[in-house]
Amino acid sequence: MLKLSLDALQILDAIDRRGSFAAAGKALHKVPSTISYTVSKLEQDLGVQLFDRVGPRAQLTQAGQALLEEGRHLLRAARELEMRVRRVASGWEAELTVAVDSMFQPALLAEDVRAFNAVAEQTRVRLISESLSGTWEALLDRRADLLVGAAGEGPSGGGYVVEPMGVVEFVFAVSPSHPLAAVPGPLGREQLAAHCAIAVADSARRLLPRTVGLLMGQETVTVPDTVSKFRLQCAGLGFGFLPAPYVQQAVQQGRLVIKQVEEPKPDETFWLAWRPGEEGAALRWWRARMQGPAVMAGWWPTMQGWLG
Repeated sequence: MLKLSLDALQILDAIDRRGSFAAAGKALHKVPSTISYTVSKLEQDLGVQLFDRVGPRAQLTQAGQALLEEGRHLLRAARELEMRVRRVASGWEAELTVAVDSMFQPALLAEDVRAFNAVAEQTRVRLISESLSGTWEALLDRRADLLVGAAGEGPSGGGYVVEPMGVVEFVFAVSPSHPLAAVPGPLGREQLAAHCAIAVADSARRLLPRTVGLLMGQETVTVPDTVSKFRLQCAGLGFGFLPAPYVQQAVQQGRLVIKQVEEPKPDETFWLAWRPGEEGAALRWWRARMQGPAVMAGWWPTMQGWLG
């Protein structure tokens, strides 16, 4: 009798990604007792311990890691099979996951989701947020079908198609109350090293994470997205590079000051990306909807309104 189920593997995957039984339950919309029972039953059936339960966190044992590593292949295969069957039947994917780089906000796609739902045939849309290399990793690991506003060059080895969405200028900004605001001339490494940097965390789990504009040994506060970085810099808690459209209004309001630095950050291209050979109707719709520089350019006024 088969002792493994896709539901059990999905629960193991969620516990590992979220770090606890309770967090996995929230992510899967299951009560904690269901999560605990499924894991205990699977451990009993297999005769192995899958988790070391230490405090609120759940750590996979060596046996659990081996099971989950292979189980994730099965989960991906099951998702691909479901999508393939639905696509053959109707031309529309069962689900489409759009990953938005954390410099932006998934809510920027609200009107696009509304327009899509008006024409789509039973395709579920998932919007997720990833950062830096983590955005590309989501595509290559099949956790996302389309990347919107992916930062920088993708990883070597290919496996994806890209189109530019726009080029963004970055500026070095601090609060007027920050000590660096009063320093004359371009700021060098020695001057920056004495102060705290605000950095966006790379969400990559497997690819080499990117570090942008940090010095060796630099005191750093790490945040999950660029909106949080912007707000901490406005609060005077640190420095860093920000997209020029982010700071325009804040500079006019006196909340930020742009400083020249000896090592400026070059302009960066942001991309639309997808895997080749996957031509479902939903992916074609979103690709067409997101194409062209006007899409990203149209986000900036909304973002500035959200930033206050």
